[in-house]
Order: sequence, then structure tokens, then C-alpha cells
Amino acid sequence: MRTEIFTFCDFAQENSGKLTIVGTFDTIIARNFPCVHPQLAVVIRIRFDLWEFTTHKFRIETRDLNGEQSIEPISGQVEVSGEGKATAVSNLVFTISNLHFNGNGVINFVIYMDDKELNSIPLHVRKG
Repeated sequence: MRTEIFTFCDFAQENSGKLTIVGTFDTIIARNFPCVHPQLAVVIRIRFDLWEFTTHKFRIETRDLNGEQSIEPISGQVEVSGEGKATAVSNLVFTISNLHFNGNGVINFVIYMDDKELNSIPLHVRKG
């Protein structure tokens, strides 16, 4: 399995396997701290090979540079099937509202698949 897309954006939607992603970014600029970012979407598209067609557990965790958890982990499972195909994709789309930030920093979003780290991306927060 491999990650094809892992991004933050203003809006995302999955409809019958088709992804719509609007306004991708990796930095939030705040006027003052503490601040609240009203909403963002996290989009992950994972491609599975034929021998990986089964149910997989996933978990998304966030950690700041001090190792502190920023939000509660997001977890679930995906059923991967691709009849007649050599590969299949699963799209994960999550909307997160009212993220609180106390100051400049980086929050790493890490996705685990079957309890193994698959990928991570940073979300930078700075005053501007």
C-alpha cells in the first residue's frame, strides 16, 4: 500500500470514488495567538495492491514538536476490494473544526495502517 495523496485543504468531498479537493495548503497564518482555525479538511488517498484487498484498520494521530497530541486520534477501518483489478484505492476525508493554536509551531499528522506508520505531513502555524 502507498499514499497517493495526503493533504490539508479548505474543502474536500468523496463521491463514488471521485475526490474533490479545494484549496490545498500546509500553513495556517494567524493574526494573533491564541487563535482558532474554523475548519480544515484532511484528505488521504491510499492505493492497495491485489494481495492487500481486505479490511484494514487506520488511525490518524497528531503530534506537535514536543510530542504532545493536538487532537484526539481519528480511527476506523477501510474495506478494500477491487474485483477484476490489480489495484484499488480508498479515499479518507475528514473535516476538523475549531482547531486551537497557542503559538507558532508545527503539528505532524501521522497515518497508521494496521498499526504501522504509513505516512505523515506537517501543518505549520505561524503569525503573519
